[in-house]
Amino acid sequence: MRIKDLPKHVGERVKVRGWVFRRRELKDKVFLVLRDSTGIVQCVVPSSLKGVEKARIESSVIVSGSLKKDERAPGGHEIAVEKLKVVGEAEVFPITKDQSVEFLLDVRHLWLRSRKLTAIMKVKDTALRAAREWFHKHGFWEVTPPIIVSGACEGGATLFKFKYFDRTAFLSQSAQLYLEALIYSLEKVYSLTPSFRAEKSRTRRHLAEYWHLEGEAAWVDHEENMRIQEQLVSYMVKKVVKERKEELESLGRDVKILKRVKPPFKRMTYDKAIEILQRRGMEIEWGEDLGADEERELTKDLRKPIFLTNYPRKIKAFYMKVDPRDENKVLNDDLLSPEGYGELIGGSQREDDLEKLKENMKLFKLRPKDYEWYLDLRRYGSVPHSGFGLGMERFVMWVCRLDHIRDTIPFPRVINRAYP
Repeated sequence: MRIKDLPKHVGERVKVRGWVFRRRELKDKVFLVLRDSTGIVQCVVPSSLKGVEKARIESSVIVSGSLKKDERAPGGHEIAVEKLKVVGEAEVFPITKDQSVEFLLDVRHLWLRSRKLTAIMKVKDTALRAAREWFHKHGFWEVTPPIIVSGACEGGATLFKFKYFDRTAFLSQSAQLYLEALIYSLEKVYSLTPSFRAEKSRTRRHLAEYWHLEGEAAWVDHEENMRIQEQLVSYMVKKVVKERKEELESLGRDVKILKRVKPPFKRMTYDKAIEILQRRGMEIEWGEDLGADEERELTKDLRKPIFLTNYPRKIKAFYMKVDPRDENKVLNDDLLSPEGYGELIGGSQREDDLEKLKENMKLFKLRPKDYEWYLDLRRYGSVPHSGFGLGMERFVMWVCRLDHIRDTIPFPRVINRAYP
């Protein structure tokens, strides 16, 4: 049976299989803490029992014996082992206490067995399922855009380029342009794909490869786009708190703070943000993009995400719709997570006018012929539409209150690491 089901069988003879998480020898007994994907349980094994000497850390075993409740034991229960079978005998496990970060990344395939990373992966699974649930409840269709692309979405400087048969191609930065093509038939779509950014960044919140949850919808304006985002994020947080409370608390997360994450989220214009930052002594001028330090300063004391809106046109992407009230700004939003964790979502209303889109391309020194298929979307039945992209690892980092984004993904890809 699974370890999580043991409390129903106190006083009975049980059989459990898993891996040796901890081992301690005391006189004529060996104390093994066994783990499976559902939890841990302490097993007391007579030192004379055949096979116990082979049950080293991370050996896979099957044990059977009588179960009793014991609040002092790890997991709150204890098995008095009568039979033990070592299925896969482990060599001396290379991970010991107080290993360096670099070493743990070198043996990431083994470090994934840690209780911390197991808890994080469970939180991430629940968040992903919650996102899909919300999209489907609200009429969105899941689609599968390409990863191999022919042009930039967010900017050529951060593209991974490679030889694709007899031509050059790139790894996708975002599925957005392809999602836009699909709204003309399905109207509301979303996708979950890996995205790649060749940013030479060594910050605690950047990955070269991450999982990108993106949505796009026809007939949706800037304001409705933000309402979609705050409802989605709130639903994901609520689901995680409900189903993964134990894992969150094991990670040191105060779930009472997460329970406050409910719509609506506060809106703040870029102009107001610059004014606040300058008043607090930050060296930033109007027209400059906000970095990690600025985002942290704006959100460090917040308990709910906040939208920053209407950024300067020149520092955002070519496809964003110009603010009709000020042609120097765009109808965009960055959703910043609270407690200093920074940008969670980037979204905007898209430019739906063909000539204005061409004008934007000239402003950003893009060649319209490289985007002919994208321009076609405005030639044949263009409609107002909006969309956004959420970084799943950023979401998990915030919800779990982690120190570094590398722990939100099984095998992190950063500027100096592509192994294992």
